[in-house]
Order: sequence, then structure tokens, then C-alpha cells
Amino acid sequence: MSELPDAAEQVRRMHAPFIHAVVGALRDRSALPELMRTLAAAEQQGWARLAAAMRQIIDGKRDASVKLGLDEEDRIIVEAVLQGLENPASLPALDEKPDGRAAAPGLAAMIAAAGHGDAKALAVLADMAEQMLRAGGDMARLGGIMRRLVNGERDADPLMKGMGPLGRQLLLDILSELGKAGLH
Repeated sequence: MSELPDAAEQVRRMHAPFIHAVVGALRDRSALPELMRTLAAAEQQGWARLAAAMRQIIDGKRDASVKLGLDEEDRIIVEAVLQGLENPASLPALDEKPDGRAAAPGLAAMIAAAGHGDAKALAVLADMAEQMLRAGGDMARLGGIMRRLVNGERDADPLMKGMGPLGRQLLLDILSELGKAGLH
């Protein structure tokens, strides 16, 4: 079985078009107006801190202080942009997609950690759940049941209520991972 990419690489792959757009606009300033519209839209979607960090980078700031106050996902994106500015060869490939197989184990580990009192895991899950709720569809339903999963609910039928096939499969995969190695 092939090795799954780590969480940071998953984030880089998921946000590759955005990362490329930022680096591209900084290399070709004629693309800045479009990037600024993208950042305004990102703010409206709840990504205000990331948009603010990108504006700092656009204004020439390149030190570690750009990452202050960002969550882990946003920090990874900022680091990818900064690395891409230094070395364009480090940019994530645009044709590689996130590996969905990595979602269930990662979510299950965070759910288990939060369920055992890990405050950082709980904070990360709360942030993820909020983003999932904004995404709508099955992701919103999954985000809406995070607290139940953290609290130990494992009965798939009521948890899957209202989910489509992909959401149900992801939830079943998460429950399976929680059942492995005592993560429940």
C-alpha cells in the first residue's frame, strides 16, 4: 500500500490553485486586481486572517510574523506561498489532488484526542467544524456531528442521517478508524 501524504502536503495540494495564484500575482503584478478580489471573497467566506496575511505578503512582508495568529491550515498555506516566492519549484503541483483516504484517519485521531481532553485537538476540530458548516452539504452535516463524535457517539445510523453516499462513506471510515487501536 502506498504511503499517504502528511497533513501539510494534503493542505498544500488542496489549496494549490490559490497558492499558485498568489505567487503568480506577485511575480506578475498585473494579476494583483484579480487576487485582491479573491482575497475579498475569501474574507467573506471566513478566511479573514489568511487574507490579511496574504495582504502583508503582497505589501512585501516575508518574515515569520506574517504567520502570527493563523491556524495550522492557514500557516501551511502562507509557508507554501513564501517558499514558492523563494523557489517556484517548491510550489505544489496543480494536477495532484488531496488523497481522501487521509481524511478519516486524521479526523479520527483528532476526535479521539479531543475526546480524551486534548484542548488543542478540540480547538482544531471546532475550527474545522465551522469551516465544514460553511461548505454545506455532507461536509456541513459532518461538521454538525463533530461534538457528538467527540462525546463518544458511535452509532452510525443516527449520525449518517441526511448524508449522501460520500458523506456516509467518510463517516463510516472515521468510525472504523476510531474503532482501530482503541481510538474510541
